[in-house]
Amino acid sequence: MNERIRAREVRLIDENGVNHGVIETSKALKMAYDADLDLVLISPNQVPPVAKILNYGKYKYEQEKKAKEAKKKQHTVEIKEVKIRYKIDTHDYQVRIKSIQKFIAQGNKVKVVIMMRGREMQHSNLAFDLANRFIEDLKDQPLAVEKKPMLEGRNVTLYFAPQ
Repeated sequence: MNERIRAREVRLIDENGVNHGVIETSKALKMAYDADLDLVLISPNQVPPVAKILNYGKYKYEQEKKAKEAKKKQHTVEIKEVKIRYKIDTHDYQVRIKSIQKFIAQGNKVKVVIMMRGREMQHSNLAFDLANRFIEDLKDQPLAVEKKPMLEGRNVTLYFAPQ
């Protein structure tokens, strides 16, 4: 901005949006001071850099406003967790299916954890069967299996993501 510009010449755009072409930086600064405005580098990585004559405070305010608006429209994806045991009743299973569908409809990822205790570890194949049953029952939903069922410690985990 202003005297901090180290380039010898800049491509100048004035406050009205008129392109003046490539001009020496000192001449561009004089034009900015005559208009009682600032000379700001818009694209410093180009050769020669693009500079614009404008009110820097107003420009900075506009940039912050745009960034805030973009952040407001942004949706953060959360990972929702559904914990179950492999000895689950049919009604409880249906409730878990509905909650997974609700989480996916909200745009969140879902982690399904099938917990096993003690001797249940010997029957881990039943937990994998339940995980595959989840995949089978949810295949017509708009979701993708992000991670296949896998054994992590005493749990079988499975990840779903919205498409």
